Amino acid sequence: MDAQPKVALVTGASRGVGAGIAKALGQQGMIVYLSGRTLVGIGSDTVNGQQLSGNLLQAAEAVREAGGTAIALRCDHADDAQVKAIFERIDYERGRLDLLVNNAACLPPMLTDTQPFWQKPLAMAGMFDVGLRSAYVASHFAMPLLLKSNRGLIVFTSSYGANCYMHGPAYGAQKAGCDKMAADMAVELEPTSVSAVSLWLGLQKTQRSALVSGADSVDYSEFLERAETPEFTGKLIYALLADPALKQRSGKTLIGAELALEYGLRDLDGHQPRSLREQLGAPPLRHSARVG
Repeated sequence: MDAQPKVALVTGASRGVGAGIAKALGQQGMIVYLSGRTLVGIGSDTVNGQQLSGNLLQAAEAVREAGGTAIALRCDHADDAQVKAIFERIDYERGRLDLLVNNAACLPPMLTDTQPFWQKPLAMAGMFDVGLRSAYVASHFAMPLLLKSNRGLIVFTSSYGANCYMHGPAYGAQKAGCDKMAADMAVELEPTSVSAVSLWLGLQKTQRSALVSGADSVDYSEFLERAETPEFTGKLIYALLADPALKQRSGKTLIGAELALEYGLRDLDGHQPRSLREQLGAPPLRHSARVG
């Protein structure tokens, strides 16, 4: 590990999970680039008719207050040219990248509605564009920079919904796709210094989750008792990056709460998040076959 500050990009960092991850990385003294659509003001995302607050400039300030260096970059991750421009800027300013957190996702307002998929708008398919395809695009452009690091890492923020029914088929397919992408990328990354993992998060303590849990049709009370802060996820990701055995984890889908036990990490209030393996299932085993 060199003495220079590590350089990270967290996508989808305007608010919520991405903003919290970026803040936790800043707390470790990292240089953190934050990307998302909402640079200032309030974006267009709504839950139960209420707009979600937060923007990139506010998230970047939180990173600085935590002790890191923050650069906020407005980017629509549905636009490949904008994504490419982010990495060109990082290359120009830093010359390398140590960590990519693929967190950008399209989460339609009707995500947790109980109607079947054919009664929901086709906008649900936006999760394949921003969430799955966008993660592939970001990883593609990130690789030349990650290869300049002595230990590079691509992280996909994923969910138990990759392997159990959760929020409908579009959400589940997007999360399962990220898990498989990490596994297959790891095969091609074997001869390099870069690793890829997918991380299953528990229910997050965010404004979005609070608004969803307030809906009459949704009962998240059991899970809210076990909810994790986004900063907890950031602490896990930093520990992964620093893990001497990182390469042995490459390609794995990891449950965040279980990884925290291995690393001896607790959440901000001192509590130990619990795995939901028994309630929601475990990551599937991957076959060892390789077809070129």
